Amino acid sequence: MTKEKDYLLETCLTAGKIMMESGAEMYRVEDTMNRIADNASNKKGISFVTPTGIFMSIEGEQNIQLKQIPTRTINLEKVSLVNDLSRDFADRKLTLVELHDRLKSLDQEVKFFPMWLQILAAAAVSGTLMIIFGGSWQDFPVTCAIGAIGFIIFYYAEIWLKVKFLAEFLAAFAIGTLAFLVIYAHWGLNLDKIIIGSVMPLVPGVPITNAVRDLLAGHLLSGMARGTEALLTSCAIGIGIAVVFRLFM
Repeated sequence: MTKEKDYLLETCLTAGKIMMESGAEMYRVEDTMNRIADNASNKKGISFVTPTGIFMSIEGEQNIQLKQIPTRTINLEKVSLVNDLSRDFADRKLTLVELHDRLKSLDQEVKFFPMWLQILAAAAVSGTLMIIFGGSWQDFPVTCAIGAIGFIIFYYAEIWLKVKFLAEFLAAFAIGTLAFLVIYAHWGLNLDKIIIGSVMPLVPGVPITNAVRDLLAGHLLSGMARGTEALLTSCAIGIGIAVVFRLFM
């Protein structure tokens, strides 16, 4: 009986871990874990979720298990897949063992778009948002190129350096430097619009949104933690640009 309860807790925690690492909101993580526990037993699941760890237990039981959240990124496809699996389990299309195995397999998969497509998307986001913010079509090609280069620097710096916020700083510094060189070479017109468009792929839009949603849902601790992380990321980007302005102006 104890093994079955541990197995249930392991399944719930695996689902929560995948969702937390993929950028899901706290209340969604807790709701999914509790629903799995409720559908697998006649007792209510009790969970406590923070940005760095998840606690899970079953009502009336003394066993509590913990899973750490070492990394956090944005992968909404995994969040959707975990939700689909939990719904299939609720509809009795999957057994607890099958759900556990599917979640373990999903946890080991690295579902990301190919690198070339991510770079292309970063270029498109940079150029189009530059136009939306009032930029000139003449700056569109250089903004796309600078945004793509900045994203490449951010991507590989995050992998190699493994220092939080340093990758954003280096990418922003490179973007600012390239923007100044483009203006100096008379390949662009509006320095500010080029920089604004190029840094957009680095801006933590989803973390800020999730922080607000957590706060509105009453998860004050996680909302403030995520908001602080997003704020520090924004500061790293701003400092990178500010250093460039200090050096060249």
